[in-house]
Amino acid sequence: MNEILNKIDKNHVPEHVAIIMDGNGRWAKRQSRERVFGHQHGVESVRRVIEAAAEIGVKYLTLYTFSTENWNRPKEEVDALMSLLVSAVHNELESLKKNQVRLKAIGDLKSLPTECYNELQRALQDTAEDKGLTVVLALSYSGRTELTHAAQQLAKEVRNGQLNVEDITTDTVSKYLYDSEIPDPDILIRTGGEYRISNFLLWQLAYAEFFFLPIMWPEFQKEDLWQVILDFQSRERRFGKTGEQIQAMTE
Repeated sequence: MNEILNKIDKNHVPEHVAIIMDGNGRWAKRQSRERVFGHQHGVESVRRVIEAAAEIGVKYLTLYTFSTENWNRPKEEVDALMSLLVSAVHNELESLKKNQVRLKAIGDLKSLPTECYNELQRALQDTAEDKGLTVVLALSYSGRTELTHAAQQLAKEVRNGQLNVEDITTDTVSKYLYDSEIPDPDILIRTGGEYRISNFLLWQLAYAEFFFLPIMWPEFQKEDLWQVILDFQSRERRFGKTGEQIQAMTE
């Protein structure tokens, strides 16, 4: 067994890991190849991280797959990404089902090309009853749009007399996010050497532990996820309390 795995406390594995998969294009450029070459190899890293998360006992893995801002990229790259998404979902479906991986998706899914949307819906339906790791694809996703949508739904309830303004709580807001059954991430990983969250899970990341890695996404290995989890286990998560209060709660 990998030596990093031996060091991890299996009783303290994070429930939910979110990843901003950055660096595909820059990695490809270093190979003197087109950006799509990096995206293709990024799919292999997705496969590795799903396997690594399942092996260690992570329950939810959210992958920032395509943002609303990504629609502004050159058309040929967007077309290539959509085509790659269709083929990846199709090719990986049998493996996902075999390993009891449940696939979910958040974002403005209706904005996806028809073929892409239909292939995704088929995969969501085919894995809906699987009981293992849940992989959440953030597609055509924007954290600000998600919060705007939640605010609109709350306003409608207030207007219709179904909700009093003074009864709106953080739990009420959370109920109107894209998928309220998904717990907030414990960890956010961003590859590619950048230090920002790029409009990703703005509400849900309030108390996540952040890990910014210098490696590009196509370079990401199972051991990279496990090392992050090992480092996570050495951090003290206080949620606004003092270290002494946290220590007293665990004694």
